[in-house]
Amino acid sequence: MKLRILTVALFLTSMFATGQTKVGSIDSDLIVGLMPETKKVLSMLNSYAKRLDSSYQIKLDEYKAKVESFQKLGKEISDNFKKIKVEELAEMEKKLQLTQQNGSKLVQLKRDELMRPLYKKLRGVISEVAKAEGYTQVLTISGNEFAYVDEKFDITKKVMTKLGIKMPEQNKK
Repeated sequence: MKLRILTVALFLTSMFATGQTKVGSIDSDLIVGLMPETKKVLSMLNSYAKRLDSSYQIKLDEYKAKVESFQKLGKEISDNFKKIKVEELAEMEKKLQLTQQNGSKLVQLKRDELMRPLYKKLRGVISEVAKAEGYTQVLTISGNEFAYVDEKFDITKKVMTKLGIKMPEQNKK
């Protein structure tokens, strides 16, 4: 009977010993921000945003010109004509606001599109390092998701080394 209990206890102990996980952490935003490709992505994004802004600026200039011409008309116009012009200006203003909102959304979509390959590359290297180091999970520390992280499990530097990225002086720990 004691032998059976001892066998079951050893079996359970070995199950728990092999079932332990190794969790790592990574600062993925830091790495992506330091990747050489990020500068190119940001340059492309700025160029895209400037093109959108120039078309917005044209519409804004048209709106300002119509407001100025309306103000120059003065009091000598009829109430009906004034009402039509006010409605026209209000409609233009709505369209301007919509254009601005759409522009912001388009820039965000373009940013996501341009950054996607960088995050895909990073995920691949994280997987390589995690498998080589025996990690079962790697969590990102961006966004203050942890109250405590043991730095000896942070694989940020290893992934950066594998990507050929050097840690800036102010961020070295």
